[in-house]
Amino acid sequence: MAQQLPVEIMKKAVKGISYIAHPLRLGILEHLDIFGSSSVSAITKALDEEQVIISQSLKKMRDAHLVKTNRKGIFIYYNICEEYPASLFVCLRKLYGFMTDDFRFLQDGYKAKLPSDYIMMTANRIKLFANYDKMRILEYLTLNGAQNVTEIIKGIDSEQMKVSQYLKRLKDDGFVNNRRDGRFIIYNITEGVHKTCIQCIHKRYDSLKDKSVF
Repeated sequence: MAQQLPVEIMKKAVKGISYIAHPLRLGILEHLDIFGSSSVSAITKALDEEQVIISQSLKKMRDAHLVKTNRKGIFIYYNICEEYPASLFVCLRKLYGFMTDDFRFLQDGYKAKLPSDYIMMTANRIKLFANYDKMRILEYLTLNGAQNVTEIIKGIDSEQMKVSQYLKRLKDDGFVNNRRDGRFIIYNITEGVHKTCIQCIHKRYDSLKDKSVF
């Protein structure tokens, strides 16, 4: 059985996920994922946005170790960091393919720009669960399947009140569902970008020989 991520690794993952919970930043990362190393002007032209806004977003993402820079002559180029917390776009494209029956996106290695409304929806959904405690709950349910509240509390080593509050929010946002089994309420994670993010984070972590570079 897969193990939960160490605390510091999950904190890094949450920080990275929270920074991309914005349509423009997600769009910038998508551009870099498809086209590789790019200048500010190339990204600005591709996303049809003001250069100053692109530059501000790139600075924030560089500070968060989501992108890195290299200089070629007088030009500065941006690329996705190796430490990026998940191979997110591989997973997002496959999720989109399953949702829309667009089988191109299910092919390994296929890269194409996702619709802007899907990117916006994804960013807004990520914003709702980009929280350490919420992601610990989602991670535990992803790894262990349906569980009752007591099992979740014990599994993530948290407080009952906090877990109950976050489970309610996760249910209200459609990230988990529940059913009654005798005197117990059983929670399970639903399908969607939240589960995809958890799976991608674990895939990224498991692929690293040196876990410290996550």
